[in-house]
Amino acid sequence: MDKEKTKYILDENDMPTAWYNIQADLPEPLPPLLNPQTKEPTQLPPFLFCDELNKQEFSKERYIDIPEEVQRIYRSWRPTTLFRAHKLEKALDTPAKIYYKFEGTSPAGSHKPNTAVAQAYYNKKAGIKRITTETGAGQWGSALAMACMYFGIELKVYMVRISYQQKPYRRNLMEVWGAKCVASPSPDTQIGKKLLAEDSNHPGSLGIAISEAVEDAATHEGTRYSLGSVLNHVLMHQTIIGLETKKLMEKIGVYPDIIVACVGGGSNASGMFLPFVKDKIAGKKKNLKVICVEPTGSPSITKGLLAYDYGDVAGMAPIAFMHTLGHTFIPAPLHAGGLRYHGMAPIVSHLVKLGLIEDKAVPQLATFEAGIQFARTEGYISAPETNHAIRVTIDEAIKCREEGKSKVILLAHSGHGHFDMGAYDAYLAGKLEDFEYPEAKIKEALSQLPQIPVK
Repeated sequence: MDKEKTKYILDENDMPTAWYNIQADLPEPLPPLLNPQTKEPTQLPPFLFCDELNKQEFSKERYIDIPEEVQRIYRSWRPTTLFRAHKLEKALDTPAKIYYKFEGTSPAGSHKPNTAVAQAYYNKKAGIKRITTETGAGQWGSALAMACMYFGIELKVYMVRISYQQKPYRRNLMEVWGAKCVASPSPDTQIGKKLLAEDSNHPGSLGIAISEAVEDAATHEGTRYSLGSVLNHVLMHQTIIGLETKKLMEKIGVYPDIIVACVGGGSNASGMFLPFVKDKIAGKKKNLKVICVEPTGSPSITKGLLAYDYGDVAGMAPIAFMHTLGHTFIPAPLHAGGLRYHGMAPIVSHLVKLGLIEDKAVPQLATFEAGIQFARTEGYISAPETNHAIRVTIDEAIKCREEGKSKVILLAHSGHGHFDMGAYDAYLAGKLEDFEYPEAKIKEALSQLPQIPVK
């Protein structure tokens, strides 16, 4: 391998043509989704999701073909580049070899279009004219706006109010692509009106925004709902990241010892690590370490419970078995953007439970410190979400230096931070503070979980 080579990219013709579905290889099956009214096992509600996405959610097929029309749009930015972080390695004086797969070159600036394009395609094929969704930092909303633009579908986005205020250019991006974006909670839904009556300056949460988008879809004919994380089909669409990375690493003769990724709902992390965890399940790479990094201000895995909970505040979405802080959890207005969700993807929670992956929570200031160091070595300004993974990547590289061990560290770089400069400005001005969510508040939210025994 050429030690000085910095970037690796597949030929367009080598791009994967099928997504990987880990449900085919899980040593134990996932607990079922439950109907929020009957508490009985359920499929995804047909009034929310089109048939093909419902089918993919529960499929046990190992690989599912990527439609040619989706591949054609993917090729606008895929395959994405795998970088060797030589300059960061030198700055850290580490024997570790650091690689990062950069998803910031998509038109929306993140990994989110990998599933947005697929979901828009399947909805268009099903004759759907209008979609509703929620967004935290705006990365998912902008990705779906772009995808709906490609397929001529109307889109309504409910954006968490604090992010709507902090990231106006994400909202502008959605509007340029033709979507309508409103701050959540909004006066456009019954749940939104109720919450605004209680607090006219409510900061919002992803759980609330989901409730609004679900209510909107359920009450408007010809409308379906789209989710950017958490569900199985969403994570599966993201595996093109890990499949590309695995192909590239095989070409250059390396395999990761450690994979690091940020997690909110789990789609970016799963997209990278699921194709590698497949090897671990098969017993080929038992020592592979996968670290999912979340903010201390929204620590669903590290401080939440593994239990059945609603996916949204109003209890309209299916009930999932996941690590949760409670569906009534309202996160602090941190610059963690899309990581501020009360629950974790069932697949991620399941793999943590099985001991195949692990979790870590990091504070806000340390993540921005890491993001600045990454920008001043590698040049890329990363999204605040990605900075959480960069923090732990740097920590693991320093550990390699201290232990005198040369390990291969793979960072899932989920997107650029060009629309997050307000957060960087606040950090550089010394206006950001660390926040650890109070145990009492977590206990309060967890006390309202639905009482459902695990069979």
